[in-house]
Amino acid sequence: MNRQKKEIPLSGALIPVVFLIIALFFTIAIFKQQAHIPLIFATAVAAIVAIAYGYHWTELRKGMIKSIALALNAILILMIIGTMIGTWIKAGIVPSMIYYGLKLLSPTYFLTATLLICSIVSLGTGSSWATAGTVGVAFIGIGKGLGIPVQIVAGAIISGAYFGDKMSPLSDTTNLAPAVAGTDIFSHIRHMIYTTTPGYIISIILYTIIGFRFRSSELTTGNIDIMLSALKGNFTIHPLLLVPPVIVIIMVIKKIPALPALFSGSVLGALIAGFVQSAPLPDIITAAYSGVTANTGNALVDELLNRGGLLSMMQTITLVMCALSLGGVMEQAGMLGTIAGAMLKRVKSTGGLITTTILSCIGMNAFASDQYLAIVIPGRMYKDAFRKRGLHPKNLSRCLEDSGTLTSSLIPWNTGGAFMHVTLTVSPLAYMPYAFFNLITPLISIIYGYTGFTITKLDKNDTDIIEDDITI
Repeated sequence: MNRQKKEIPLSGALIPVVFLIIALFFTIAIFKQQAHIPLIFATAVAAIVAIAYGYHWTELRKGMIKSIALALNAILILMIIGTMIGTWIKAGIVPSMIYYGLKLLSPTYFLTATLLICSIVSLGTGSSWATAGTVGVAFIGIGKGLGIPVQIVAGAIISGAYFGDKMSPLSDTTNLAPAVAGTDIFSHIRHMIYTTTPGYIISIILYTIIGFRFRSSELTTGNIDIMLSALKGNFTIHPLLLVPPVIVIIMVIKKIPALPALFSGSVLGALIAGFVQSAPLPDIITAAYSGVTANTGNALVDELLNRGGLLSMMQTITLVMCALSLGGVMEQAGMLGTIAGAMLKRVKSTGGLITTTILSCIGMNAFASDQYLAIVIPGRMYKDAFRKRGLHPKNLSRCLEDSGTLTSSLIPWNTGGAFMHVTLTVSPLAYMPYAFFNLITPLISIIYGYTGFTITKLDKNDTDIIEDDITI
């Protein structure tokens, strides 16, 4: 039986949103459980609403599959990084990074150094994920050894990693945002400097201030020596073991695709584990598949090293797929567009338009669960609104990056947040208050919108701006 398909009104589009918010609150805050099941039920609720308005299950299923397909590359990267972390621990690469970091870095300036080093690596690679999966893993271990809470360390790692993800011309989001908005990448990067610079400077100041709280940390004397002895007693520690992360970073900088580069890192780790650490082949395979089970005699060191492996990523992958299924149904049925359109109707000023765009990107990160969708969908929806107000497209592209890129890692079920959770072993809800750069930059962008500072208008020389549409 064929039924007339109707446009879903705002009241209908908000039903799965309200259901998800309530379900997540009880599941995570009250029952202390994972977000998978609420996301599955919210997907079912969204499908029921869509079917009630004339949509067929077949097209909703296609929307789910299409949404998941967009994240397949990210899922494959998750799997490969799981194996790489496992082999790198078995090879003594991660232990060597932690060992030398404990010897060289002081608690006072550790957070600032973490931010700066992660920024440099992410600028060179254009990838927040590659940064977190290499130097980020080591900084978590070093921070624990120095007695600094891991959530603060993770916040500094996230801030540095996403600085490069936002500003590097090698980053996919840095190329995607101007393409969606209709401007060029170099105009886009130059325009982002105005929001990025104050956000970054404030972050440096805050991490430096926090660092002074830990200059007299109890773990900086005898306990660090115990950790160093445990590492050296169970692994061959050598400066040459710091070379594999450098090789992987260089490969990414040279624009070798992430999957081959990371797979090469896994293979290199397996070879080093066999030839340098004398690990048997079955143990190396186990490390790549299910992770490392360390027994060094030091509980803190064991906690740092008992991780990695393909299986460690499965919970994250299923979370991402559940979230993307919900986003796929809501996008296919037009619910996301309806919600964003209702927000746009309330816009009365340039500041309101920029605020609405930023809030839409954050909302899309939460309900579409992917930073690319959080850039593409609001970018398509608000492009005409920016033009009608006489605003240059680079204002829109900056908003998309300031919010769509930077807030993806703050939402636990987003691909970005899920990846950082499993890679750094810290929940996004825990490190969110300390990811200063990711929190401050969108606020600066909103302030600029209301004050008009750095907001560029279209002029007669901008008539040739490209009006490309992005198809997803």
